Amino acid sequence: MWLLNAALFFVLFAFALNNLDAVTLHLFFGVSWQAPLVLVLLAALVAGVFLGVIVMLPLWLRARRKPTAATVAPAPPGPIDGYPPHGP
Repeated sequence: MWLLNAALFFVLFAFALNNLDAVTLHLFFGVSWQAPLVLVLLAALVAGVFLGVIVMLPLWLRARRKPTAATVAPAPPGPIDGYPPHGP
């Protein structure tokens, strides 16, 4: 497993070294930001993950609060319609 992690690290490191050229982002109101391409891509990735977590957070919290049918124990058998059980 560590060999796969090392290979992934070296591939991403080589990608970062190949994308050090400066890019200019033209934002709103005449503001511009100049940074290496790899930092711009990293910032976009982090912003996307953050927005995804924020959007999914209410669903995760609702799922944790509401018990599912599989986790609720079945009710013990008892009288139906107010009549006591009968039989042998």
